[in-house]
Amino acid sequence: MSENQGRRNLRMPDDDQVFAVVTNMLGGSRVRLRCADGKERMGRIPGRMKFRTWISEGDVVIAEPWDWQDEKANVEWRYDDDAAEQLRREGHID
Repeated sequence: MSENQGRRNLRMPDDDQVFAVVTNMLGGSRVRLRCADGKERMGRIPGRMKFRTWISEGDVVIAEPWDWQDEKANVEWRYDDDAAEQLRREGHID
């Protein structure tokens, strides 16, 4: 059995995006994020994701911080549990 047996190619953040973990749900399509760059941000779930992708506390997401307000970010992608576990194993997130 090879070490990479269950490995999938996962979507990685672009240059202006970061990994983040949802720390709590604020309501009104807003979440609190703990980003990989060490900052806490208010995250906004865009309408295109709101009803298709359910996001809950503890989920690993890709967040894109706003250019004009660094303490806020858009949630761009949510990883399922298997993908999040793979990211932790490979050292991308803690």
